[in-house]
Amino acid sequence: METKMIFAGFGGQGVLLAGQLIAEAGMQKGKNVSWMPSYGPEMRGGTANCSVVISDDIIGTPIILDPQILVAMNKPSLESMQNMVVENGTIIYNSSLIKKDEINKINGINYIGLPCSEIALELGNPKVQNMPIIGAVMEVTKSFNEDDIKKAMLSKFGETKAKMIDLNMEAVAKGKETVIKGVN
Repeated sequence: METKMIFAGFGGQGVLLAGQLIAEAGMQKGKNVSWMPSYGPEMRGGTANCSVVISDDIIGTPIILDPQILVAMNKPSLESMQNMVVENGTIIYNSSLIKKDEINKINGINYIGLPCSEIALELGNPKVQNMPIIGAVMEVTKSFNEDDIKKAMLSKFGETKAKMIDLNMEAVAKGKETVIKGVN
């Protein structure tokens, strides 16, 4: 089993952290993982993406040219990377910023809209807009569960930010629930 994913968006949307948490969850499961970030020099607003590979076998390269999953938090990321996704792959897109009718869909690709901003606002904190995508990836891949993600958060956040884990896990659950319900 090998799953290749790209998380892409603007700097400040939390795509690098989301990728790190998925990679950490893979390590928690005893898998081989790679996480490779790519970002512009801007602190916020520039491009940011990361490649995540989770595998039962040794990973030959962290560079991904054919992801099974693309998470696109903004329209420029979707437009620039959707052609890379393999047939029968999945694109999870932030439907708060990308409207369904604005997408030039590719046949053979599954598109899942996730209202990340609305979920974050519903939970009272816009900073958790990246957490629903973790729940969506968890549901699409079936490779992790909530305990794996929570352990990854504890490892990544440490004791200083542990108080944010419950809110983040609530956002993860909302993302998973949205995929299960099929709300696009």
